[in-house]
Amino acid sequence: MMSAITLSTLRAMKKRGEKFATLTAYDASFSSALESAGVAAILVGDSLGMVIQGNSTTVPVTIDETIYHTRCVRQGSRNTLLISDMPFMSDATPELALASAARLMKEGGAQVVKLEGGAVIVDTVRLLSERGIPVCGHLGLLPQSINKLGSYRVQGRDKASAKRLIEDALLLESAGAELLVLECVPAMLAKEVTEQLTIPVIGIGAGADCDSQVLVLYDLLGITPGKRPSFSKNFLIDAESIEAAIAEYVKQVKSGEFPAAEQIIA
Repeated sequence: MMSAITLSTLRAMKKRGEKFATLTAYDASFSSALESAGVAAILVGDSLGMVIQGNSTTVPVTIDETIYHTRCVRQGSRNTLLISDMPFMSDATPELALASAARLMKEGGAQVVKLEGGAVIVDTVRLLSERGIPVCGHLGLLPQSINKLGSYRVQGRDKASAKRLIEDALLLESAGAELLVLECVPAMLAKEVTEQLTIPVIGIGAGADCDSQVLVLYDLLGITPGKRPSFSKNFLIDAESIEAAIAEYVKQVKSGEFPAAEQIIA
């Protein structure tokens, strides 16, 4: 039986230069398979709004739906670190974020909550951290802001936005964030952020130098409808089973084989 993975485990791995694998999951059966394959952290992403519910964005996902899926995932994976997304506007104010995060932990079993945004959420991150709620930040492409962004595109390509992203990352860490997700940013920028922060950095479309990689499970299995992100990879296509595909993903993340050149954003 594997030992429980905690934030301290992940910090120690970063310090040793040991990469770890993260994946999304939304139910007990898949989360059990992830834990058996050696996935260190599971994210109950609001991506469930797209891959489970069939919506075109993550915006419609509610806090009650997230709690339900988090509870299901916890039932299947007792020893893997469980991160849960704060759905759109569930963290609109620090006080609302505190109430929402408390529900995710008490009712869903989440151990860490993930919030999108930089300087604008620093007060929220600080409040949650002070109240004993571990926070994972999320910078780069922010799916909950899709109606403002207009499209899912790479962030931080110009000097000004790259500088702002680094500043935001440092602000989040100083406010008490325990982890940081970087989504769809150039590899060199992600490398710089990862080296500057003492907390583990989880990349998705952010190059090979982050401390961890995360993918949407359905992208990894090649079953997401429509066009899949260029930074993803279908691990099932060469595997004999779903379990083997997940295990191969874990192996390639830990060895640094994934992401390879074709999945890296310059």
